Amino acid sequence: MKTIAICNHKGGVGKTALSMAIAEGLHRKGKRTLLVDLDQQMNATQQAKIDTTDEVTVYDLLTSFDYTAKDGIKHFDGGDIIPGDVLVSNAESDMAKLDTRLTMLADAMEGIDDDYDYAIIDCPPSLELLTVNALAAADSVLIPVQCEYYALEGITDLMQTIKLT
Repeated sequence: MKTIAICNHKGGVGKTALSMAIAEGLHRKGKRTLLVDLDQQMNATQQAKIDTTDEVTVYDLLTSFDYTAKDGIKHFDGGDIIPGDVLVSNAESDMAKLDTRLTMLADAMEGIDDDYDYAIIDCPPSLELLTVNALAAADSVLIPVQCEYYALEGITDLMQTIKLT
């Protein structure tokens, strides 16, 4: 499985739109595709029309050893998705207590490598623990940017974070 994190710590640059387009495009090409919604806004989950009531979400995978990715996977028209959760904004404080806080997502995704050709991780607009988890789980990173000075300047911070993971 090839895992791609779509991240930029600036909001509004198209991370979710790109994540959805890649996941759905790969799915249409016959690739087994998993989308992971790490963004607390849950736009990918909402676009996939997934109801998260009483479901295992990405929050559960990040904060508990009781669940694996297989527990949270739901099907939608563009492939499969591990749904987001509004609680993911609180996950960082819950994760801070864990020894494996930097690899909770990667650990939860173990065992699904043979089930998918691609995993696409839609990251939140930050460089904090959630994004670090995505980077630790990913083989590669796509960084959507707007063609403006401040957007390009922010790439330096992201590249430093990538080098540290």
